[in-house]
Amino acid sequence: MKNLEGVTKPDQYRALGLSTFAFTVCFAVWTIFSIIGVKIKQDLGLSETQFGLLVATPVLTGSISRIFLGIWTEQFGGRRVFSILMLITAACVYLLSFANSYALFLLAALGVGLAGGSFIVGIAYTSYWFEKERQGTALGIFGAGNVGAAVTNFGAPFLLVALGWQQTAIVYATILAIVAVAFFLLSKEDPMTAARRREGGEGSSAMMQLEPLKYVQVWRFALYYFFVFGAFVALASYLPRYYVGAYGVSIAVAGTLAALYSMPASVFRALGGWLSDKFGARAVMYWTFIASLACLFFLSYPDTQYTVQGKDGPIAFSFALPLWAAVTFTVILGFFMSLGKAAVYKHIPVYYPEHVGSVGGLVGMIGGLGGFVLPIVFGAVLDMTGVWTSSYMVLFLLVAVSLIWMHGAIRRMERRKVPELGGEAFRYLPEIQDLPHAQRPTDPAGGAAQARGPAKAHGDPNSERA
Repeated sequence: MKNLEGVTKPDQYRALGLSTFAFTVCFAVWTIFSIIGVKIKQDLGLSETQFGLLVATPVLTGSISRIFLGIWTEQFGGRRVFSILMLITAACVYLLSFANSYALFLLAALGVGLAGGSFIVGIAYTSYWFEKERQGTALGIFGAGNVGAAVTNFGAPFLLVALGWQQTAIVYATILAIVAVAFFLLSKEDPMTAARRREGGEGSSAMMQLEPLKYVQVWRFALYYFFVFGAFVALASYLPRYYVGAYGVSIAVAGTLAALYSMPASVFRALGGWLSDKFGARAVMYWTFIASLACLFFLSYPDTQYTVQGKDGPIAFSFALPLWAAVTFTVILGFFMSLGKAAVYKHIPVYYPEHVGSVGGLVGMIGGLGGFVLPIVFGAVLDMTGVWTSSYMVLFLLVAVSLIWMHGAIRRMERRKVPELGGEAFRYLPEIQDLPHAQRPTDPAGGAAQARGPAKAHGDPNSERA
């Protein structure tokens, strides 16, 4: 079966499989310091501040690099950019084995962070291979490459014990270099880049690719991703400390409980993409935010002592969320965050089909910065309040703002495009997808309108100009 002007389904599946595998390896490399970092700290005698900066550097550079990598992907094609990126990252990982000073470790960490930037390269490359009605599922499958973090958590400790951290870095660098060469040899140029080269055209300039970033709509998408991805990265590193401090469990138990959160927050991204295709990204984002608010409400509630005056005197009782309940709520939270990660990126190729790299790069950058900023905020709020659940309070506020902003933007857009939806009729907005095509508004927030294709590439950005 032919689609996308001659692209076959085997072509699509090959592109998806190769990009997903490459991203899984890159994500495993991106999190390598979570394992070898502790040994490096011991060998160099680093302070807690130095160690924190070393571990955070790959997260920071992996986030910031996404916007530039996204632009280059649109200019030069994902096949080339992805392959070169992996080779450069492999060289930086290999440099780790020769580093003998803190400055060199930081330099190598800057390069290792590029592995995190591979996300937007793969998003742009993969999206160009699929029709709009299948992009959500495809990008969800690709995004499940986040499970590479689990690969490192499970596999790297054995390498570390058997070979030491220097040889572990060499093994990682070698594997990444092999994957880079294999990706370049086995993959094909994406249809958009191939068509442009056949016509003798050139990629859009960087300024043209950055043009959509003036729309508030894009930054709203970035806020969504700040929570669904940034908070995922933050909680994945923060939860072990939280369980040890709040519940007094061992570090081994805390790590296992944190893994229970990380797995659903990664592997169900493919399901989120499929649901976004079937029900619309707007609907999935509503599910994500509402369910997250419910989970975070209970997780935020601190251990509280109550005293009430009874007829026979004071009656004291307390409320504290037991460990099993806290773990259950985090697992549910992780599941819905996974759906939300896919839904956010379902919006981008639909509303910005010619700017997937730049828009997706900005959204990914802001989301990645959440993984850098939120742990710092968690620690600061904990120091200020002395309440362990204060980290969840921060996230509750973040989700509440995101939900209010999203719903407000949708309401304004619908009322402007279809005035008859005012008043009581607005309560039934999900049924807007049943309106005749001529009446259906272009939805800058995703959802029903996007399921049948936008009216124009940028949706209705004028509705949310900065």
